[in-house]
Amino acid sequence: MSPPEITLAGFAFGHVLVANIPEAQHICAMPIDLRSDTVTQPTSPMRRAMAEAEVGDDVLDGDPTVRRLEARVAELLGKEGALFFPSGTMANQTAVWLLSRPGTEILLDAGAHIIHYEGAGAAALAGVQVRSVTPRAGMMDAEDLRGAMRAASPHVPAASLVCVENTHNGAGGRVTSLAALQSIRAVANEFTLPVHMDGARLWNASVATGTSLQDFAGCADTVMVSFSKGLGAPVGAALSGAANMMSEGWRVRKRFGGGMRQSGILAAGALYGLEHHFERLHEDHHRAREFASLIDGVGGARVVPPDTNIIMVDLPERLNAFSLVQRLAQAGVLITPWSATRIRAVTHLGVGKGDVEHAAVTLARTLETM
Repeated sequence: MSPPEITLAGFAFGHVLVANIPEAQHICAMPIDLRSDTVTQPTSPMRRAMAEAEVGDDVLDGDPTVRRLEARVAELLGKEGALFFPSGTMANQTAVWLLSRPGTEILLDAGAHIIHYEGAGAAALAGVQVRSVTPRAGMMDAEDLRGAMRAASPHVPAASLVCVENTHNGAGGRVTSLAALQSIRAVANEFTLPVHMDGARLWNASVATGTSLQDFAGCADTVMVSFSKGLGAPVGAALSGAANMMSEGWRVRKRFGGGMRQSGILAAGALYGLEHHFERLHEDHHRAREFASLIDGVGGARVVPPDTNIIMVDLPERLNAFSLVQRLAQAGVLITPWSATRIRAVTHLGVGKGDVEHAAVTLARTLETM
């Protein structure tokens, strides 16, 4: 996920709402939308799969399509069980509830989605304090984590959970390698702490590195994966872990309002995405690299080399990200201002090679003329 999306009626830029922008009326009817991989539309075959899904009441006695999806996710991740959720945020917060203890702190990368984009849910729902770990090299590693561990004292909060994010959205879709995750897990084990993985884009990490989903997931007690990003499904995420934990997770999901009825309609879209859109993620990664190559250095802009499908572009001092994004919207290209000096573009199922090239050329021309 990302900062609030740009809306065509009034642009929501990060934490700033710029309403009634006159230029909005000039946005082309079908803009090239690179704000996020969440903007994908279900394909016609995916819609048919959803329309024809076998369904049941998942709260009462189970939905058969949901059960198939949950079994498939558990198999792919090498876990005993899985639960289907309406959103990755709810699945993450369920994991925090399950693995942490009220009145303690959880440790995670300073740029983590759980800190910035989940409405302080860890504090409000699980009663835990979030302890951000500032990485020395862009993403939290084992030594960063070790350095953040407090000495035992009755005056400081005890830690109860470590969270990792793979790929790391805020770091530009970067992949934490299997070796790095194993080292983080080893430090957590030293302090007898469980690990939760926010794997919203774990599919991308696996395709980019060739590391199996099961190997990545083996570094964590619970793993969240999302279907509504690179896989192109309209709704949904899953949380996977030990069977007894998923049994308790069912109760937590219900408490959070995540009990769904004929949710097989949604699960069918997720299953279709797993079966048909997983292997093609390398195309998104390739297009992200092409986009980056066309932008890096233009007008003084610098690109963070993309590991996967997210491109972060750092702007020269003379440019403001919010103004730049408005200009691009006028030209029919939608991207996200990540901060006042950084913009983000995300390649996905809904944009082809020509779209990405056109968007990059448009951005390059805009950078040169502002």
